[in-house]
Amino acid sequence: MYYLGQELWFPDVKKASPEGLLAIGGDLTVERVLLAYKSGIFPWFEAQEPILWWSPDPRFVLFPKKIKVSKSMKQLLRKTKFTVTINKDFERVIKYCAQIKRKDQLDTWITNDMINTYMKLHELGFAKSVEVWEDNELVGGLYGVDLNNGVFSGESMFSMVNNASKVGLIYFLKHSNYKLIDCQVYTEHLERLGAEKIPRSVFLNYLNGK
Repeated sequence: MYYLGQELWFPDVKKASPEGLLAIGGDLTVERVLLAYKSGIFPWFEAQEPILWWSPDPRFVLFPKKIKVSKSMKQLLRKTKFTVTINKDFERVIKYCAQIKRKDQLDTWITNDMINTYMKLHELGFAKSVEVWEDNELVGGLYGVDLNNGVFSGESMFSMVNNASKVGLIYFLKHSNYKLIDCQVYTEHLERLGAEKIPRSVFLNYLNGK
């Protein structure tokens, strides 16, 4: 286990534990968080915990060309029940994501420090949001990190009404040119959309444009 101080560095991801935990500590400065994503590492911890840095192997990812859209979802998309926008209200999206209660999670991992850092990343062009609207009300969305290398690192999503975040994700993928969506860790929800596990070494190749 590696403990980070003020020095801006991360250990080799091959040093991560079998669960993917690589390091503890450090800070959430924009510089460190960008270095983390460029290295295949992401922060993930609950509010009462120290900062935890992860790089799991295998990595859970979604190839946009392999996305699975059910018949019922295709019908919903055709009905145009929702309106989808990109980067219209990043702050509200991340704050709504922070408020959503997750199964087996005592507290949100999207702390105020996290929100402040990702807001700065958004201002610098390294973070994007997707908003889903119904009758001019924000009912779903997602956000993540974009290093402009063909990989989008999805961070979190929320839905106030059924299927809102799914609609946002499908729209986002169909209107972008990403080679890979980094889902980070396994969820049944994303597996049903076609996400799969790949070796971390393969993921790093995509991250490095190989």
